Amino acid sequence: MSRGLALVWRAARLWTVAWGVLIVAQGLLPAILVHLTRTAVNHLADALAAPDTLTAFAVAWPSLAGIAALLIAGQLLASLVAWVRGVQAELVQDHIKELIHAHALRLDLAFFEEPDSYDLLYRASVDAINRPVILLENLGTFLQNALTLAALALLLAAYAPWLPLLLVGSALPGLWIVARFILREVAWRRANTGNERRLRYYDWMMTEKESAAEMRIFALGDHHRGAYAQLRTELRAWRLKLAASELRAELAAGAISWAGALAGMLWMLKRAANGLAKLGDLVLCYQAFQQGQALLRALLESSGQIYRSVLFLDNLFQFLETAPQLEDPPRPQPPPTLLRQGVRFEGVSFRYPGRGRDALHDFSLDLPAGRTIAIVGPNGAGKSTLIKLLCRFYDPQQGRILIDGIDVRQMAQADLWRLITVLFQEPVNYHASAADNIAMGDLTADADRIAAAARASGADGCIARLPNGFDTVLGQWFGGAELSVGEWQRLALARAFLRDAPILILDEPTSAMDSWAEADWLKRFSELTVGRTALMITHRFTTAMHADIVHVMRAGRIVESGTHAELVAAEGLYAESWREQMREMGGAAGE
Repeated sequence: MSRGLALVWRAARLWTVAWGVLIVAQGLLPAILVHLTRTAVNHLADALAAPDTLTAFAVAWPSLAGIAALLIAGQLLASLVAWVRGVQAELVQDHIKELIHAHALRLDLAFFEEPDSYDLLYRASVDAINRPVILLENLGTFLQNALTLAALALLLAAYAPWLPLLLVGSALPGLWIVARFILREVAWRRANTGNERRLRYYDWMMTEKESAAEMRIFALGDHHRGAYAQLRTELRAWRLKLAASELRAELAAGAISWAGALAGMLWMLKRAANGLAKLGDLVLCYQAFQQGQALLRALLESSGQIYRSVLFLDNLFQFLETAPQLEDPPRPQPPPTLLRQGVRFEGVSFRYPGRGRDALHDFSLDLPAGRTIAIVGPNGAGKSTLIKLLCRFYDPQQGRILIDGIDVRQMAQADLWRLITVLFQEPVNYHASAADNIAMGDLTADADRIAAAARASGADGCIARLPNGFDTVLGQWFGGAELSVGEWQRLALARAFLRDAPILILDEPTSAMDSWAEADWLKRFSELTVGRTALMITHRFTTAMHADIVHVMRAGRIVESGTHAELVAAEGLYAESWREQMREMGGAAGE
C-alpha cells in the first residue's frame, strides 16, 4: 500500500495534503451533528414541557442553527472533496501512464513476444492504472468513516463501556465475508487474464477494419460471435455464482448486525423507562447504532477495496520492476562515424526464447563496408533473425557481431541504433500526415529532406495525388486518406532513406510493389546506397540481382554466395529458384 500511496504523493503532493484536511473535517462532522441533534432534541423536549414554551424554545435555537450550518458545511465539503479527488485522479493517471510508457519502451523485444508478458502488461495497464486513485479514495473513505465511528463510540461509551464493543462485534462477520470475496475474486482474475484478453481479441476481430474482409468472405462472423459468447458465458457464470454465495453470507451477517443494534436500543429504552435517559439520549443511541453499523459496513468495504487495490497494484509494480535483459555496458565504446571494414557475424548461434531449435547455428557472414548485400532463401531460413541480432533486439547465445571490429554489445544501444536505418518487413503505418510518416525516420528533418526521401523511395507520385499533398492525413483512424499496401511500403522506404545512417537494412523492400514500381525504384537503387552498407532481405530475385553480393540462406546457414551471374552459372539452388521465378513471371506476362 505504501508504494501505491507514494505514486499518488509524487504525482499530486499539494492536492493530497488538501484532500487529507478535507477528509478529517468530513470524518468529524457526523459525530458533531449527532451530538448537536441530541442537545437540540433534549432542549425541545424540555421546551414542550415548560410553562413558558416560547422562552424555553429560545434555548434550542443555537443547537438548531448549528445543525443547519453543519448540513450546509457537509454539502460544501463533499463538493470540495469530489473536485480535489478529480484533479488527483487526472494527475495520478497521467503519472502512471508515463511510467508504463517509459518502461515499456525500455523493455527488450523478447518481452513482447511472450504470452505471459502480455498478461502482465494487460493487468498493469488495464487493471492497475486506476488503482492508486481507487486506493487513495478508499483510504480516504476508510479514514473518514473511522474518525466518525471513533467519535460515535466515545459518545456511546459515555453511557456504558460495552456499547461500543457491541457495535463493533456485531459487524465482525461482515469482515470475514469481504476478505473471502476479495481473495476469491483476485485469484480468479489472475487465473483468467488470458481469457479476458481472448475476449478482447474476439471483439477486435469482429469490429476492426483489418479483419473485416476475411470475416465476410470466409463467413467467420458467426464463428467468432459464438466463441465470444461461449467464453463470456463461462466468465459470467462464475461471477453470478460468486455473487449468489456472497449474497447469502451478507444476509446472515446483516442479521447479526441488526440483532446487535436492537440489543443496544432495548437497553437504552430500559434506561429511559427508569428515568435514567431522555428522548435525546434515545435519538443519539439510535443514530449512533444506525450510523455506526453503516460506517462499519463501509469500513469493511473500504478495507476490501484497499486490499483489492494493493493486490492489483502488485501487477503494476511487477511490470515496472521487470528488468530488460539487454543492458548498455558500463563503459560503452564510441561507435564509428564512418564504416571502413563493415559488419561481421562471427560464429553466431541463436535460439529464440522457448523455441526448440536454433534459428542460427555457428553462423558467420561478412557485410563489407560500402557494398550492397542481398540475402535470399525460403521462409524460416533465419534471414529476419539477422536483422534482429544486428539491431541488438536480442543477443546471441554464442558468437559475436562486429561493426568495424567493435562488438555491438560494447556500444550503447542508442549509439548502435543511430548507425542503422531499417525498413521492416511489416512497417508501421502511422495515422498522421504523409510528411510526418516520413519524418518518423528523423524527427529533425526539414521539408526539403522529407521531399528528397519521398523521391528516393518513389513515394512522391502517390503523395502528389493526395488532396493536400504532404499535409494530407493518412489512415482511417482520424478520417484520413487511405493508401494501398504498396504505397504504404514506399512511405516506409522513404522513412528508412531519410535517416542518414551508414547501415541500411531493407527487409522485403519491393514485396508490395508491382513490377512497374519495382523496376522504377531499382533504377535509382544504386544511387540511394552510395556510401552506405546495404543489406537486403528479399524473396524477389529481380531485386537481389542488383546487389554486389548475393548470399543464399537455408536452415540458418549460408549455402551459396556470389554475384547474381556467378550463382546462375553455378547451377545450384539459386539458379534453380531463379529459373522457376522467371517461368512464373513469364507465365503471368503471357496471361
